[in-house]
Parts: sequence; structure tokens; C-alpha cells
Amino acid sequence: MTSKKRTGVAAATGLAFALVATGCSGGGQGEATDFSTSASGPLEAWAFDNADDVGEARIAYAADALPDVDVQLDQTTFDAQKFTTRVASGDVPDVVQMDRNFVATYAAQDLIQPLDACYAANDVDPGERFYESVAADVTYDDQIWAVPQFFQPPAIIVDRRVLQEAGLGTDDIDTSDPDRLVAAAEAMYQESGGDPTRLGFDGVWASQAALFILGQGGQIVDDDGKPTLDDPRNVAGLELEKRLADAQGGYAVGKSFSDTFDTFGDRNQFVADQVGAQIAAQWYVSVLSPYRDEVDITAVPFRDADGDPFAVAGGTAYVVPVGAENPDAACAWALALTEQDAWLAAAKARADSLAETPGAVNAGLFTGSPAADDAIRQQYVTPSGDQGFDETIATYYDAVSSGTTVGASPAGQQIQSDLQNAVTSYLLGDKSAEEALADAQRSSLRAYERAVG
Repeated sequence: MTSKKRTGVAAATGLAFALVATGCSGGGQGEATDFSTSASGPLEAWAFDNADDVGEARIAYAADALPDVDVQLDQTTFDAQKFTTRVASGDVPDVVQMDRNFVATYAAQDLIQPLDACYAANDVDPGERFYESVAADVTYDDQIWAVPQFFQPPAIIVDRRVLQEAGLGTDDIDTSDPDRLVAAAEAMYQESGGDPTRLGFDGVWASQAALFILGQGGQIVDDDGKPTLDDPRNVAGLELEKRLADAQGGYAVGKSFSDTFDTFGDRNQFVADQVGAQIAAQWYVSVLSPYRDEVDITAVPFRDADGDPFAVAGGTAYVVPVGAENPDAACAWALALTEQDAWLAAAKARADSLAETPGAVNAGLFTGSPAADDAIRQQYVTPSGDQGFDETIATYYDAVSSGTTVGASPAGQQIQSDLQNAVTSYLLGDKSAEEALADAQRSSLRAYERAVG
């Protein structure tokens, strides 16, 4: 597995299912530690906020697989400041769950341990267990620093009622053909008194900026994790976003309107026909499934400038801090939680839960592991009787195989924040694309230099 792949997009992880466990090793700062396959004793796991049915099933599986490990699970939310404080004070948990954007940051600061030896001791090849893009998310400086989980890719959910009303087809929703896409957005857009009543195309602009930039051939970080936000190639993605926003009343009014969507409720934007098409992560299909009789949806992939399906790796991961007292157990637990049988146990729990919801559709689990995804799809994702939902689910399965990564960077979180600020200022007309990206680059570069210096 190559270590510093950098061709992809930041993830729209949104409602990622909370889970468990992490990698291992017990070494000093920056030093790889030998691992053994002996896993026993107390294990302190931190930042595992409120596991759902999927998480609980995986925890139970790991408990059966590792009966000599006594897991003490702290179900609080990850907090970056608390994490660094705990490590600095010596109050170190054995395993921590965090967004993958943080991993390279803590690796560069010698706060977490490389896990190459963890994988080797347990005879696990991360390049085989995980999608290449998922493994690349947690690979920095030629080492792998975490055990990743989940990849719920973005795609474009389409409201067929709105599409047909505008006399359009799904071929018109094509991000590789900007002129056609802008025309389709304009045709589906509706307003009253200058205020939108329907968005033709909701690109969820700031949070999906990396998707547009990289899809149009840009670059967010280089092979060393250094930010490249001011790369001239990044302008094309921002300009496409602005063309789409301006074709629908402008970013400010469109954002104000989309903020009113009852996204998780009975009058969500697809029930109410408030969007013609919207970029959404895979988990949102499950949100819509109870409303299958009230919506008429299908989906198309987000396409890059060459017309190929394009998706974004993202999700959470398990890390082992420097100074962890039980790295062997942490390593074994994390790997157990990402085994195929653990995911199948989780898929059964999810299927059992869905069976209690009339009309709910099983959209699968997108685990970050291709073999697990395939096994779950074969066993649990059966024809629903709703062609539109089945097409939508199939689109996401196609998308996950085309996933890429934005790249692991010591300034990962800062880069995402600066990029979103740049997009917002450009879409509002406060700065040109070049000015906004240059300002973002200066801020992210400072963060990068602090991290590696």
C-alpha cells in the first residue's frame, strides 16, 4: 500500500455511526513499537460517543473474540483540546476514536503511535482490508497511524418528480458538463418574491468544496501533506459552485432556504419537492427510506471533469496514543472491530432493527472494507420493490469503488476549515476565487509549519 496518496476529496461523513476500538503500539515519540498477539487486561477506550445498533453489535463481537480484554468504554465525544491535555498530563487512554482528518496532525506531533507493527504482528494487510483511499486517509510519512472505519461516499440524489416537471432526465445532472448542469439547475429552480421555494441543484457548497475542487482537477495537499489551496487548478471547482449558486438566486438566499429543510423529518426536502437534486452521503438513503411511499428518488454519481464517477473517502479511525498502557489489547480490539465477521454481525443488527420499521429499506453498511461491503450487500441488500431506491443504493455501491482521498496532512482540520471559509467568502462575492484561496493557503500553511516544525 502506498503511503501518501493524495487524489481525492474530503468526506461528507455527516451522520457517521458511532463505534469502537483502535490500533496499537506502546512506544515513545515517533518510535515504532513491537506488538504481540497477546491481548488481555484492562483497555481504556475514549471518545466512543453513544454507539448505535451497529456499534453495539461490533463491540459484542469483539468481546467474544477477546474474552481476556476488559474494555472500559468512555462514550464521550472526541475533543481535540482534551486529547492533547490528557496525553501531555500522562492520563493516556489506550485507544481513541477520532475523525481521520486529525490523524496526521497527531502523528506529526508525536502524540500517537505508528501501527505498521500492529498490522504485521496480527498478519493484517491494510491494503487488503480497507479501500486504498481509506487506508491513505491515515497514512502519513510512509507509515500507517490508525485503524480506519467507514466510507460513506457522496452521490447526487435526484427527485424524479421535479426532474420530470422540468422536462429533464438524469443525464442532465452531470457534474462533468457544467453548462448542462447549470441549465438543469435553472430549469428546476423556483422562487416567489425573490425567495427560493425550490433549489434545482443543492451542492451543499462549503462542506462539499473539496469534492468540486478535486473533481475538477485541483489539489488540496501535496504528497508530503503540505497544503496547496492556492493551486491555480483549484479555481475551476469554485467557479462551478458559484455558477450553480448564482443560477439559483445566489449563495446567501439559497443557503438560507436550505437551512429550513426538515432534513430528518416528515417534511424533508424530497417529500416536499424542495430540491431537484442534492449531493448527499450514503447514510441519507436510510433517512429517506421510511418515506419511500412519499418520495420518488433515484441517484447519479458525482462525476469528475473526465466524466468518471468520483467520490470522497472520509470517516473515523482508531488511534493508539503515545504512552498507552495496553497497546497489544488496543491493536487486537481495533482489528477485531473491523473484521468482516464483526461487520456482518453489525449488518444483522441493522437488518433486525429495520425489520421493525414498516417500509424501511436496507441500504447496506459502508464499512471502509471492500470485502465486508460486498458480503453485506449480498446477504442483506435485497430488491426493495421500489425501483428508485434500488437505483439509488446501487449508485452508492458504484461510487464507493471510485473513492479517492484528499490526503493525510498535519494541518488536515485547519485546511478543511480554511477551505470552507474561502468558498463562503467567494460565493458571497467578498473575494475573488484567487484571493479567497490565497488567504486560505496562508492560514493553512502556518498551521502546517507549526505542526511539522
